Amino acid sequence: MHLSEIETARLRLRPMVESDWPAIFAYMSNPHVTAFLPQGRLDEEASRAFALKHSSDEGEALAVIEKKSGQMIGHMPFHRWFAPETFEIGWAFNHAHHGKGYATEAGQALLAHAFETLKAHRVIATCQPENVASWRVAEKLGLRREAHFRAALYRAPGIWWDEFFYALLAEEYAALRSHSPRV
Repeated sequence: MHLSEIETARLRLRPMVESDWPAIFAYMSNPHVTAFLPQGRLDEEASRAFALKHSSDEGEALAVIEKKSGQMIGHMPFHRWFAPETFEIGWAFNHAHHGKGYATEAGQALLAHAFETLKAHRVIATCQPENVASWRVAEKLGLRREAHFRAALYRAPGIWWDEFFYALLAEEYAALRSHSPRV
């Protein structure tokens, strides 16, 4: 699913392009950023492959550009999930841009796109219980924790991660929207 651009007050979300790989490498090679990502740290070759994959029609992530600097500061995974009218959302940002509300701002824009443009029934997100910043973003976005799966995600030989599962239904989004213009 290839999306067009989405703009917020401080950000522009756009389809990834191959030339995004150096920015991707800058944050996806940082263990602070990738500690809870299943693919782990990316080297230069893997960063190039990531940019190439997500710049194709098969791409499932959008580049996040900070308008002020014009720089790519992260990406937002966003793709159809296995059920009809259901999408998965995620976020990964350069460590230098953590704590600035960018994931929440970009997430709000993608939720609006999912529910208002794509007419989604449901949007889901997952993260590890130890990734407090990530599950706080999910909760700020209005997603509710539906499950805590124990030892459900295989990371490496002998390593299984727990996973939180979050979701937001269209009617819940509409209720949130009616109470706050930010969502």
